[in-house]
Amino acid sequence: MKKLKKEIMAASGEKKAKLVLKHAKIINVFTESIEEGDIAVEAGHIVGIGSYEGEKEIDLKGRYVCSGLIDGHIHLESSMVLPEEFQRAVLPHGTTAVITDPHEIANVAGIPGIQYMMKSAEGLMMDVYFMMPSCVPASRLDESGAVLRASDLNPFYSRKRVRGLAEMMDSAGIVGCEEGYLEKLEEAASRSKIIDGHAPFLSGKALNAYITAGIRSDHECSNFEEAREKLARGQWIMIREGTAAKNLEQLMGLFDAPYYQRAMLVTDDKHPGDLLRGGHIDGIIRMAVKRGADPIRAIKMGSYHPALYFGLTGKGAVAPGYEADLVVFDDLENMKIWQVYKAGKLAAENGACTEAVLKKKKTLVWSRQVEERVFHSFHLKPIQPEDLKLEPEPEKLKSGPEGLESEPEKLKSEPGACAQEMERADRRIYQRVIDLVEKELITKERITEWKNVEGFAPGVDISRNIVKLAALERHHGTGHIGLGFLGNYGLRKGAVATSIGHDSHNLVIAGTNDADMALAGNRVIENEGGLAVAVDGVVLADLPLPVAGLMAELPLEEVDRRLEEMKAMLEQLGVPKEIDAFMTLAFVSLPVIPKLRLNTYGIIDVAEQKIVKPFDS
Repeated sequence: MKKLKKEIMAASGEKKAKLVLKHAKIINVFTESIEEGDIAVEAGHIVGIGSYEGEKEIDLKGRYVCSGLIDGHIHLESSMVLPEEFQRAVLPHGTTAVITDPHEIANVAGIPGIQYMMKSAEGLMMDVYFMMPSCVPASRLDESGAVLRASDLNPFYSRKRVRGLAEMMDSAGIVGCEEGYLEKLEEAASRSKIIDGHAPFLSGKALNAYITAGIRSDHECSNFEEAREKLARGQWIMIREGTAAKNLEQLMGLFDAPYYQRAMLVTDDKHPGDLLRGGHIDGIIRMAVKRGADPIRAIKMGSYHPALYFGLTGKGAVAPGYEADLVVFDDLENMKIWQVYKAGKLAAENGACTEAVLKKKKTLVWSRQVEERVFHSFHLKPIQPEDLKLEPEPEKLKSGPEGLESEPEKLKSEPGACAQEMERADRRIYQRVIDLVEKELITKERITEWKNVEGFAPGVDISRNIVKLAALERHHGTGHIGLGFLGNYGLRKGAVATSIGHDSHNLVIAGTNDADMALAGNRVIENEGGLAVAVDGVVLADLPLPVAGLMAELPLEEVDRRLEEMKAMLEQLGVPKEIDAFMTLAFVSLPVIPKLRLNTYGIIDVAEQKIVKPFDS
């Protein structure tokens, strides 16, 4: 008997359905109501809602059922584990599909990095869809491991799991009609592909121009007015609640009519501990409901809306003809998930994946290009403390503010004992500090008097919450080092190093002294990627991330345990608990989010897209 005939006969009641979930309270995303009845499943699809008999019947005893949850924008690499481990974390939380942008690994390894992620996702029970990285590098003022042009991306568009072109991050470049971006936009549009956006604070005519380019969404809104303007111009708004960027609280107005009709829930970047304990999309739904959101609307924004936006026909609803991706949970307020079904098969129960999911693991064989680019991505010589010296150069400050701008190769300040010279010249020197903003990816600029404090690197002053910051190029051995100062990070002692530095993923180090900064950075180099904490000449802890310097080849729980131990250690060293010490540090290099960033070229003024000096006078 053909599949379609079986489905029709099961729907009409002519035959017993393969599976029937009895006595369910069904979330109907079309009527935004709760419907009581049975759910009949045949050949992986829902065939009926009502009263049914099945070859196998499960009594849900009045539990709620919604469609599988969908994360509309995530970078799987940010979980710091391999895709199969990510699946093990999120399936029990009801996530049955994700749309991922592999631009993290693409910035490290180019096309071989994308191939690695696609092959790693094959065979997973969870559906993994891809958006092609649009900005590799993120901007002209970034130094990544690869450059991807439109011609590099075009062959991927014919793949079924590729939905479109990922977040267009360089809004200034697009509004300015840079040829490379226009070519990517036109190629994607010619194939009727979706184009995602990334344009914090863009407004007015510049926003009109950006949307005219065909960009249909934005996940960077940090306040309701910004979101409302973009939505009024036709964009879908992705409400992001991740590990570093937490925008839900400021965007709660989007859960009201009419705004919720063009809004969806996403995470963007999530660390393993957050996934294990706080949940995934289900966690955002819980938070929204506790803040007063209608639970059915919140579920709709986490399931049907991303399916609708990305053209995932047959996903996102509990209705005849839709795929039997189902989440069974106890109540609307807490959404405690009991079971998760994928295509009608039990995938997770009571917080754990089933054996059927775990048995899907397989050994993968990689090409020489993937081996070289993904597993051996560090090309950086050991760091010497003197490489990190940063002091004012009085002879370059005498010309005034105009003399502060510099080309990338001239950014690194020459070491020198110039403090005494400055005192003799009776001039006050000021340092430019990149200040973090709590719960946001944006930063602010602080101009404050430069001081020498005994026991710390010049310019470091923990009484004013200022530490030193360095970014070292690690892909091509250029030797470029950007140096500056970071504010509101909280570190009082030692150094933190990470090879996760969005989006170019060079080596980023924050610290109070050059010796510990060099020590932590060298441990990351030895591990060919990862995280490290050093204090008083000793590496206290590390976490190797040998897969492109982004992911560990360890079980999820082991990565979480080591990461949480390091976070607790850094909390003792002064980093506030509210700041994710590593995720926050990872974003200080991204030269497309205002106001200031630091990368291998130096301090970047994002709005002006120019390099500025760490000192002023």
